[in-house]
Amino acid sequence: MATAPPPLPIGLISFAHVHAPGYAGLLATMPEIAFTGIYDRDGKRGLHEAQRRGVPFYATLPDLWDHCQAVVIMAENVLHAEYALAAANAGKHILCEKPLAHLVADGEAMVADCQTAGVVLATAFPCPFSPAFEALVQQVQAGQLGTLLALHTTNRGYLPGGWFVDLSLSGGGAVMDHTVHVADLLRRLLNGPPATVNAEIGNSIYREQWDDSGLLTMCWAGGAFATLDCSWSRTPSFPTWGDVTIKAIGTAGVAEVHMFNQHITYYPASQGKGAWQGWGPNLDRLVLLDFIQAIRDHRPPRSTGADGLAALKIALAAYTSNREHAPVTIT
Repeated sequence: MATAPPPLPIGLISFAHVHAPGYAGLLATMPEIAFTGIYDRDGKRGLHEAQRRGVPFYATLPDLWDHCQAVVIMAENVLHAEYALAAANAGKHILCEKPLAHLVADGEAMVADCQTAGVVLATAFPCPFSPAFEALVQQVQAGQLGTLLALHTTNRGYLPGGWFVDLSLSGGGAVMDHTVHVADLLRRLLNGPPATVNAEIGNSIYREQWDDSGLLTMCWAGGAFATLDCSWSRTPSFPTWGDVTIKAIGTAGVAEVHMFNQHITYYPASQGKGAWQGWGPNLDRLVLLDFIQAIRDHRPPRSTGADGLAALKIALAAYTSNREHAPVTIT
């Protein structure tokens, strides 16, 4: 009987992101992982979260490097590159929250430095692990939909607030936050990025300086096109944070995917709104398992740094298209 490998020592960089608590919970409970501690530029926040979870807080990154082989980066978008380049220089494998960076040059540096250092760079894209999306991929690859002609997609969520609406930390609003997930899925379905991106971006929901809504039209060289609603249009009363949906229309059929439909709608007897309680697999857990296995097998993860960079280019092309009032070519 084969002996299970020892847990992989993984540290967490920053508790800034809304997904940080979920990842911290998985790091603390998955038997495949030894959660070795937290570094956070916000020392008060980092110390508080470390004490809550019974792990060390490290005041400097070199202190964290001494106690881990890999890191999960949950920082503000503009800090991803700084932390990832430091981790690569220290020889640490990296799972980075999306978007990979806020500038193409930063993303390219992350990919190149990790390749030079021989460390895994994974982008935290959970949606490719969705059983619904995997089934759609199988249908497309088997030819059940024929040739894909058009796709209608959405990634509509609630306003996260905080640093997400501080453009100096986020690099963009709803379009930056919600384009990259679906852009990555479309690249997988259509075997590459779109040739052009055309976007209309606005702030008519909250009427602030940051964008809260966007509609992208993406066209592929083979003739297929896709639309994406990537807005922060869900109200606080909505039972969950948002959605990821795909309606794929082909020459031989139509398929619809609602990525988070595996849920129970719960209405508490006490005062409060209803909520969706998911019963399907924890996609973030699958991301972590793939990241660990990629490190052990010396193979690329399912979502590489290059995948994250390609999705980032589509989001940034949308902003350029909106400024120039014209389609933008993806290079």
